[in-house]
Amino acid sequence: MTQTQDYYIALEDRHGAHNYHPLPVVLAKGEGIHVWDTDGKRYYDFLSAYSAVNQGHCHPKIVKALTDQAQTLTLTSRAFYNDSLGEYEKFMTEFFKFDKVLPMNTGAEAVETALKLCRKWAYEKKGTPENQAVILFATENFHGRTIAIVSASTDPDSKGGFGPYLPGVQVIEYNNVDALETALKANPNIAGFIVEPIQGEAGVMVPDEGYLKKANELCKQYNALFIADEVQTGIARTGRLLATCGNCDCPKKNCSGTPEVKPDILILGKAVSGGVFPVSAVLADDDIMLCIKPGEHGSTFGGNPLANKVAVAALEVVRDEKLAENAYQLGKIFRERMSKIDSPIIETYRGKGLLNAVVITPFNYEGEKKTAMDVCLKLRDNGLLAKPTHDHIIRFAPPLVITEEELNAACDIIEETILSFTK
Repeated sequence: MTQTQDYYIALEDRHGAHNYHPLPVVLAKGEGIHVWDTDGKRYYDFLSAYSAVNQGHCHPKIVKALTDQAQTLTLTSRAFYNDSLGEYEKFMTEFFKFDKVLPMNTGAEAVETALKLCRKWAYEKKGTPENQAVILFATENFHGRTIAIVSASTDPDSKGGFGPYLPGVQVIEYNNVDALETALKANPNIAGFIVEPIQGEAGVMVPDEGYLKKANELCKQYNALFIADEVQTGIARTGRLLATCGNCDCPKKNCSGTPEVKPDILILGKAVSGGVFPVSAVLADDDIMLCIKPGEHGSTFGGNPLANKVAVAALEVVRDEKLAENAYQLGKIFRERMSKIDSPIIETYRGKGLLNAVVITPFNYEGEKKTAMDVCLKLRDNGLLAKPTHDHIIRFAPPLVITEEELNAACDIIEETILSFTK
């Protein structure tokens, strides 16, 4: 650390809320797969802003869409029509194969929207008695930080101290279809089941083959909605356009926009905009989406002209640059490289596409107990940025524009860093 970086860190510490614990590095520039700190040091970015910059930092096509629109019209609110929203909605619904899209800004807002939509559908279409709807969540979930969402959290840090909690929430074990069926059988008022196809914050937890498909089938059998939170896993991150394609092993099929498992409600965010502007979306077919009527839900900024243009450009980049195919192929190379690192501090590795994790066994080094954070600090020193999730898991998620040569160079850094703790 230098005095310049110390200054910026102290400034945040003095004037900002202490709701994050960032890795101590101050970034000032980004381009493609790299970021630079305030001292000019370059790093491989292996977090991608929690998979928001799948298209790489400051992608010129996306930035141009933003700057061009910013000089024309930025915000109208939804009190009026604007000339970009309809085109964006048409693009989104055709791209993801749904009848309707409801535009929002952040992932948490999109999850809240999906929960409201699910409840409204239960009362209007399923016939659930008023105020009796229940939504199922999975253990170790992470859907955001709102009161409604943390009411379903099993993470004490996310949930503790924020009660009273939202009623109508039930938590079942992730990756357990028997638990799902038991819950659906026991309560006819269950309106839906919301799940991350791969749990990112939990440590890149990949479910068993067929889990998503079976969960979707059970929801249909018991007349409940299957809601996929693809805020982090969507937009080509896992080697397919949507992770709800399941565990199929075909990259060509993965990129068609028609997943093997089509959720009743799809939640998107983060990389929808390539990290250039806050954009999120909820997609559903008419039978579900039209349960919400004018005046019942909305957002001042949702569907604003800047967001519309940026999102279309960002998704065109994913399609035109074949980022799902790249993530699929390079993900296999990454996991192969991790499998060859002979170190006792690696407990295991896992992932899909370019969403991967390495589990670090707590270890002693030079007389001190070390964790995944110590590995990340050494990775930073060696020119690669990643962040622990929990104390023992490092998530590796580079921008999907990375090349095979760049990936191997980054893997060299990871290998060198891990082996340095065992020399």
